[in-house]
Amino acid sequence: MAKKSKKQQQSGGTPATVALTAAGVDFTVHAYDHDPSHPSYGEEAAEAMGVSPDRVFKTLVADVDGALVVGVVPVAGSLDLKALAAAVGGKRAAMADPTLAERTTGYVRGGISPLGQRKRLTTVLDDSAEGHETICVSAGRRGLEVELAPGDLAKLTGAVLAPIGRG
Repeated sequence: MAKKSKKQQQSGGTPATVALTAAGVDFTVHAYDHDPSHPSYGEEAAEAMGVSPDRVFKTLVADVDGALVVGVVPVAGSLDLKALAAAVGGKRAAMADPTLAERTTGYVRGGISPLGQRKRLTTVLDDSAEGHETICVSAGRRGLEVELAPGDLAKLTGAVLAPIGRG
């Protein structure tokens, strides 16, 4: 991954927003004051932005048969690990070690974005995203979200759409 230029660093751009800008995709950045004591990063984002939790998606990194895979699901639900494994042709899935997820993606837990990752991982987007004109995902740090069309997210990440969330 290339280092951010001084201009990108000064503007507060993250690898995710830089990737979106470079791709020419329409997106909106939503910043809010992150409360470290909040029990859920995703629910905090939905509350702070006044957006339905069904439209705010969390980025989770799992180990599927020894390979890291990203699952993007609504914050209102949870990731179905069996469905994630099946979506990528795997047999077993478990949540990845948080330190490995951070090191591989280049983001901190609670701020992992499906976009602009240090190492591009196979990504699966919950198919419920298709029911929304726009969804929100982490922009690469706690307290920063990007809103974009689900089709743009899928295209930029090479995501497979599958029913991997459970309500």
